[in-house]
Amino acid sequence: MKAMVVSGSRNPEGQTARAVEALLAGVRDAGGEGRVAFLPQLRIERCRQCDANGWGLCRQAGRCIIEDDFAGLVDLLRAADVAVFATPVYFSDLSESLRAFLDRLRRCCRHAEDHLGMADKPAVGLCVAGGGGGGAPACTVSLEKVLRTCGYDILDLIPIRRQNLGCKGDTLRLTGQWLVKQPGPKD
Repeated sequence: MKAMVVSGSRNPEGQTARAVEALLAGVRDAGGEGRVAFLPQLRIERCRQCDANGWGLCRQAGRCIIEDDFAGLVDLLRAADVAVFATPVYFSDLSESLRAFLDRLRRCCRHAEDHLGMADKPAVGLCVAGGGGGGAPACTVSLEKVLRTCGYDILDLIPIRRQNLGCKGDTLRLTGQWLVKQPGPKD
């Protein structure tokens, strides 16, 4: 089983990265493998709303005209068995880098052909809040809306606060193990 993590965190050693690593440790414990893409390290532009109707090639052909790292990352998500979206929480919402990626992804997923490889793919969301931590639940709602629009089969959305990251680490590790043991589409 291959897990592809898309992280909206700028800090590869911060709280969001620690949450991702706990989940991937569980994936590895159960015999799976995982890969992480840190969005701030990639070149992902925001949607340009190309034509007068606010759409563009995404609606007609299911792909984006912007030549950056978006298409390659979408290919990695398609090839994975499970998608994991991890974000630090800012203002009770997704990080700007994850928002930019998901805004483009959901537009491309409106086209039937681009929906292939995404529709019904298992997905997990991790929303990690620093500060007081109160924004994590609201962030999971925002993430759920976008992932549903893309057609993902959302298995879990996990709100995490800096205050409970230590104890949530065990839960994340178990979640990673559980993901590997889930029956696939052929089972």
